[in-house]
Amino acid sequence: GGYWGWDPVENASLLPWLSGTAFLHSVMVQEKRGMLKVWNIVLVITTFFLCIFGTFLTRSGIVSSVHAFAQSKIGPFFAVFLGIILFFSISLLLLRLDFLKSENRLDSIVSRESGFLFNNWILLAAVFAVLWGTIFPILSKAVMDVTVTVGAPFFNKVTIPMGLLLLFLTGAGPLLAWRKTSFDSLKRAFTVPLAISVVTGAVLFFAGVRHLYAWMTLFLSAFVAACTLQEFYAGARTRQHTSGENFALALYRLTMKNTRRYGGYIIHLGMVLLFIGFAGLAFQAESKALMQEGDLLRIKDYVIRCQKLTSGENQNYTYERVELAVTKNGKALGVLRPERRYFKASQQPTSIVAIKTRFDEDLYTVLGGQDPETGKAIVEVFVNPLVIWVWIGGVIVFLGTLLALVPSRIERQMDEIRRTQKEAVAQEHVL
Repeated sequence: GGYWGWDPVENASLLPWLSGTAFLHSVMVQEKRGMLKVWNIVLVITTFFLCIFGTFLTRSGIVSSVHAFAQSKIGPFFAVFLGIILFFSISLLLLRLDFLKSENRLDSIVSRESGFLFNNWILLAAVFAVLWGTIFPILSKAVMDVTVTVGAPFFNKVTIPMGLLLLFLTGAGPLLAWRKTSFDSLKRAFTVPLAISVVTGAVLFFAGVRHLYAWMTLFLSAFVAACTLQEFYAGARTRQHTSGENFALALYRLTMKNTRRYGGYIIHLGMVLLFIGFAGLAFQAESKALMQEGDLLRIKDYVIRCQKLTSGENQNYTYERVELAVTKNGKALGVLRPERRYFKASQQPTSIVAIKTRFDEDLYTVLGGQDPETGKAIVEVFVNPLVIWVWIGGVIVFLGTLLALVPSRIERQMDEIRRTQKEAVAQEHVL
């Protein structure tokens, strides 16, 4: 939606992330029910293949990208390696098919297994869409001898609906039971989250949020956050009643008892914050003006006053700088100093963006240079709502991942039991 530029090399790093995320979810079905074994092996093969494919795109020069290296002779070696990966991986998979039979079948469409399966289908659909858009210039050149480049509008149009479906499953999936979920269980699990999300959606609508995708994203974010927090609350309350612990201690011990499960829930909360940040881009505003000392630029609730234009140089570069005093609703927010630098050694210009970060929005100011006719500074200003929540969400995803990697209390107890059993067996042999 704007935070991703959809450059081919950027997409190359996204593709294995999508297929790897699909595997991390579906492997839980294999662990719990002994299902999807072949599917999981295919996802592993796909993820590794896409990692090498990304290197191939970067090094071969077959696609045009600002991040790719120049075309070199190393590309064909990677192409051969990709063929070897597919041949041996598929051969090994076919040879091991007898050992990969599912131990159970899908009992109901309304179950956690089906939720993970839908999650996988959407992620793999996203893989196909992004891969298709990335290699389409190669295919069009080979088929029609014309290079047709697919841009950001295609990717945004295709992947935003997929992202919204994934966001919904992030909240709904964990509330479903294994094997089959009864109607009463569904009612108990979804009543509170749905009520909270409906109220949130109504408040957003009457507050003036009319952009469909942004409204849906915030509505679903409220739903997923309510579902996830409900899981923490219900588990802690149950433990509190059975153990007599206070709520905070019960919540801590509940989390440490199953770090993988609750670490995953924290990751889901981080993804909610990421999506909230993405939704803010629908309300972005921008303005551009020629400015000299004393000139004003107005954008939304901001008034930006040009205080000073300066220029100079040091050993590395020459620079132009503008000082901009920022006020919002009459309140002074400080001075921003964007620059335009020209590096002497590389003979390359670059812009140093000045940013004012707030919890509700970021103000970006960019100095585009000086107008040759008037000598005025070319100033561009962007108001990007909710950007900081992308960063906060990323940090929470990272922290949730660390928690999920910590051995849970159950795993430590099982390790202790196994170690005791091994020591007992060893002692018997000695005796």
